[in-house]
Amino acid sequence: MTAGVRTIIYPVKDLARAKAVFGALLGVEPYADEPYYVGYKDAGQDVGLDPNGHAKGMTGPVPYWHVDDIRATLAGLLAAGAEVLQDVQEVGAGRQIAFVKDADGNLIGLLQDPGE
Repeated sequence: MTAGVRTIIYPVKDLARAKAVFGALLGVEPYADEPYYVGYKDAGQDVGLDPNGHAKGMTGPVPYWHVDDIRATLAGLLAAGAEVLQDVQEVGAGRQIAFVKDADGNLIGLLQDPGE
């Protein structure tokens, strides 16, 4: 079961330039501003900038589906033919993420927050 796509993360090569662009687009300051990740919240959407995304296999923006059980959802995607690019990992405060590539090369992210 999912709660829909509420997070999208963009791989970026120049974090400072990307912050300027997304700051102008969203008109808000980032809630997280670290050398490894910058995050914005706007209109119920979480928009992230990942300067290490390309190295992880991100070829473009990754939509993250918020799920109740990330490991079960990941197992189901792998059984259906998806290929794991990033296994489940905690990224802080109990939040877990993973992402896969489907047969057409589309990236699908999974995100589970504590309590979801």
